Amino acid sequence: MRVVLGIESSCDETAAALVREDRTILAQRIASQDEEHRPYGGVVPEIAARAHADRLAPLIAATLADAGMQLADVDAVAATAGPGLIGGVMVGLVSAKALAMAGDKPLIAINHLEGHALSPRLADPALAYPYLLLLVSGGHCQVLEVRGVGQYRRLATTIDDALGEAFDKTAKILGLGYPGGPAVERLAREGDPGKVRLPRPLLGSAEPHFSFAGLKSAVLRAKEAGIHADADLAAAFQQAALDCVIDRTRHALGMAGDVTALVVAGGVAANQAIRTALQELAAEHGLPFVAPPLALCTDNAAMIAWAGVERLGQNDSLDFAARPRWPLDPDAAPVRGAGVKA
Repeated sequence: MRVVLGIESSCDETAAALVREDRTILAQRIASQDEEHRPYGGVVPEIAARAHADRLAPLIAATLADAGMQLADVDAVAATAGPGLIGGVMVGLVSAKALAMAGDKPLIAINHLEGHALSPRLADPALAYPYLLLLVSGGHCQVLEVRGVGQYRRLATTIDDALGEAFDKTAKILGLGYPGGPAVERLAREGDPGKVRLPRPLLGSAEPHFSFAGLKSAVLRAKEAGIHADADLAAAFQQAALDCVIDRTRHALGMAGDVTALVVAGGVAANQAIRTALQELAAEHGLPFVAPPLALCTDNAAMIAWAGVERLGQNDSLDFAARPRWPLDPDAAPVRGAGVKA
């Protein structure tokens, strides 16, 4: 069976993986940059790009060694070509081009969002098209109909902050450090969400989109008031975000055609409270709920390699340019507000 080498470097995770077309992950390695970015409370693009450049070549070599393979044994090289921090994307894509040229292998340029969108199919062979996908990460928050490889209909997106960004900024407000999402989730378990009143932006709105900037600002004001426990603030924020996510996803289900499942992917999909609420929403609509294992939720190269497997035969030229922005549905109508995360 054919094997694809996947490379991921769109943000702060340097990753390589080998995936076979029968969905077997032969080897994968991820080098985290948490320690480099922790002093700044978030990802610093220049630091991230330099770390990718330092780590990627030995990481790829170690991944091949883990599988007992050489470049000659690989059938294609897939790499994230966008969207993301352009310095990091360029490091991964240029490395993939060099390997493809040296080994006379096909290059497959992967949209990072497509990697997330298809990752549930790597974990669940029974997941069939079309399915409704909630894609929630540090940079993106949208709902899409996934009709097939390269076939996406965007139903909703954020008009300002992504959900993962709101989690990280809330963590920074509460002094929880980086990465913020898991820290907020842990602290929320100790708090009472009913003790702090926070807004639910766009809850019940006729428009389908998400908004989290106002919620994040409300957390800041509540923290500055100095009358609430941090655990209660974390719990209240998470509950408000959860209420918005479920309301907006329910709205999108009403807009979608017939779908086989409700699916969640992206880094925020690791949040257990969100998974549980989405599972209940899926049951409410008589749909299976599908979420990839936690290791496939955050940025990883196995999902990029799998997207490459799904795209085998759709090769890209060696002059494919890295893209800081790359929407899955380029025909989707513009949204009000920032709109840049669509």
